[in-house]
Amino acid sequence: MALEITLFTDPACPFAFSAEPVRLRLDWHYGEQLRWRTRMIVLTLEPGEAEKLAGGAPTLQRRYGMPIDPLPYARPASSEPACRAVVATRLHAPALQAPLLRRLRVRTMLGGLLDDRELLASAARDVGLEPAELDAWCAGADVHAALQADIDAARSPSPAARALDHKLGGPPERRRYTAPSYLITRADDGVTIALPGYNPVEAYEVAIANLAPQLVRRPKPGTVADVLAWATEPLATAEVAAIAQLDLTQTRAALSHVARPIAAGADFYWSLNRD
Repeated sequence: MALEITLFTDPACPFAFSAEPVRLRLDWHYGEQLRWRTRMIVLTLEPGEAEKLAGGAPTLQRRYGMPIDPLPYARPASSEPACRAVVATRLHAPALQAPLLRRLRVRTMLGGLLDDRELLASAARDVGLEPAELDAWCAGADVHAALQADIDAARSPSPAARALDHKLGGPPERRRYTAPSYLITRADDGVTIALPGYNPVEAYEVAIANLAPQLVRRPKPGTVADVLAWATEPLATAEVAAIAQLDLTQTRAALSHVARPIAAGADFYWSLNRD
């Protein structure tokens, strides 16, 4: 039996990026027993949201440890082109959706602008997509409809989520899920637990245990090298720390013996030494 997780997110959101260690830890523990569906919010559709995001996130790197440049962005930027690219990839090359979203996040959290065509093209090349082909997909009616469906779903929170209004966003007349928000569903009967907004890993694990106690939970890794060998791309210090269940200092010390650091913002990504 598998659980289905619908994740509402946006590549522009620094809170969603800061929550990636939690998502990856769930992926480590439960693997293919969790089936993920990622949907785009398009935060910048709401007046003032792009300007707010352009102010940067100077405290989040210190608070959560993910590599986020603390400086303001050069200008407000729309997240719609990047969200459209993610949805287009979901429809036309689904195996590349998660890698593309990752590359978009990494680039924008270091000061990139998500409506910059060159940023989008570079992220596409990172994952093996031809930018021209991605552009053609993005222009399709199927992608337009799918993106609009994501936008509408993100702005139709469930009654359980509405009971946690402080965890929602948007104007009073059209509340929406914040990034990240999880809907965890038991496929055989449709029972769903809504967890809007940023939550600790324990909240998701309690929901998983209540919905599907028979799922097998893999124990924490033995070493940080095990984490990097499992990952499909370089991980941030905070991501490795969350999965290995170590503090950041212990994690950096352990990584220094087995991995190559890649400077980013105020911290590092790490790639396993293979020589």
